[in-house]
Amino acid sequence: MMLRRGFILFVPRLVGLLVVACCLVSIVYMLACTPKSDSQQLALPRVHSPTAKEGYEAILQELEEQHRNYIISLKKQIAQLKAELQGRSEQLKNVQDQYPDPLDIQLDHSNPEKAQANLLAFLRSQIDKAEVHSGVKLSTEYAAVPFESFTLQKVYQLETGLTRHPEEKPVRKDKRDELIEVIELAVGSLNNPEGEGNAKHRVYTASDFVEGIYRTEKDKGTLYELTFKGDAKHQFKKIVLFRPFGPVMKVKNENVNMADTLINVIVPLAKRASKFRQFMQNFREMGIQQDGRIHLTVVYFGKEQMNEVKSILENTSKSANFKNFTFIQLNEEFSRGKGLDVGARFWKGNNVVLFFCDVDIYFTAEFLNSCRLNTQPGKKVFYPVLFSQYNPSIIYGHHDSIPPLEQQLIIKKETGFWRDFGFGMTCQYRSDFINIGGFDLDIKGWGGEDVHLYRKYLHSNLIVIRTPVRGLFHLWHEKQCLDELTPEQYKMCMQSKAMNEASHGQLGMLVFKQEIETHLHRQKLRSKKT
Repeated sequence: MMLRRGFILFVPRLVGLLVVACCLVSIVYMLACTPKSDSQQLALPRVHSPTAKEGYEAILQELEEQHRNYIISLKKQIAQLKAELQGRSEQLKNVQDQYPDPLDIQLDHSNPEKAQANLLAFLRSQIDKAEVHSGVKLSTEYAAVPFESFTLQKVYQLETGLTRHPEEKPVRKDKRDELIEVIELAVGSLNNPEGEGNAKHRVYTASDFVEGIYRTEKDKGTLYELTFKGDAKHQFKKIVLFRPFGPVMKVKNENVNMADTLINVIVPLAKRASKFRQFMQNFREMGIQQDGRIHLTVVYFGKEQMNEVKSILENTSKSANFKNFTFIQLNEEFSRGKGLDVGARFWKGNNVVLFFCDVDIYFTAEFLNSCRLNTQPGKKVFYPVLFSQYNPSIIYGHHDSIPPLEQQLIIKKETGFWRDFGFGMTCQYRSDFINIGGFDLDIKGWGGEDVHLYRKYLHSNLIVIRTPVRGLFHLWHEKQCLDELTPEQYKMCMQSKAMNEASHGQLGMLVFKQEIETHLHRQKLRSKKT
């Protein structure tokens, strides 16, 4: 009985001890086996702990081991990157072997079959790179290359400039021939479909053509999408064609020495002494001081203001020590063509570059070099498209004052426009001008003579270089269209006058000036009430 009672008393104690032991074991297990988080830092031993030194050593050893493992990991990553780079280099080499340099494709005639195969592969790759089968991601809305549309008779275009129209018949022979060729090729493809053998089908003609769109990616080629009438009312046939651009081919590599190339600037003039003074300031700075390889020929009509003009010329000659000028006086009615023709024929020296210029033109020294580089006797003449300045009083009307001239010569749509309807400023060698027959001297007064000369060059075998240039400006001046002009000349003069004043937006602000002021006045009244 006593034994049993003692056993009963001992059991709860034993159970309690077991529970305590299990708890201790659980705590030890949790401390030893719970994984550390990435951000968890090692617990530092207390400073006054008897095991502080050993604890720090253990921590340092563990950190050193972590750093050693990290370095080993980085070395492995570097080795993997090197291996990947080596693999990429080998792939690039294989591609280069498969698609050699474009110049080699064109110029290596030792293996014609390989060159032809490489060229065909290159042209096919142009289709893959262009937006034919799928689109590409573009950075802005302005990066998209727009299509232009066309029918059998008309082209509808966005980039019109001032000489082209939104809707027009293709005037340029290359553009006309291009679209005719594309339509004919599409008709041929419709009439000879692949995979149909001798099956009968309707015969298509150009009259079945509905419309087409096309666009050119200048580094890849031109994409055409043509729509034709189908077999039923609401059915159509669509043909997609692509004209891939071939690889770039070196044509010429030459040194050009312009050190001794003289330019004879010929300026016809009547009155306008104040404008001539401004012109001579530009001529002195750009032509005499910066360029130095220049001659000036002034052909003056009449005697009014002649002495003032001669005085300006002589003062410039003395102050700049400049002797390369010629002054020719004609006692007759002003004719721009006559003045330029007389000035060109008056030259008795060696063959020289002629720059036909007006008194309201501003040029830079860089333009004079462009004039030399784009002319070649018996080969090339240069017709730059200059930037025409709007009326400064309108452009800078909201400013306190109009800035100096040099600060106005900025190429922006708010300050001017490319004068692509003008052909008066031109550079050519004197020999080419004489051989082409010079100006039509029957044209009197303003306008027309430059277009006739331009057409003469276009009808010859000379290359006409026509391009916008950043260093040639037409300074704004008020135009006077005289009653003595022929109807055609008067129309041209008035068109030029209208173009010179301001941009569409600026003119619109002038037209709606009263409406704008009324709106601003109402806004002021509302702000006062609130």
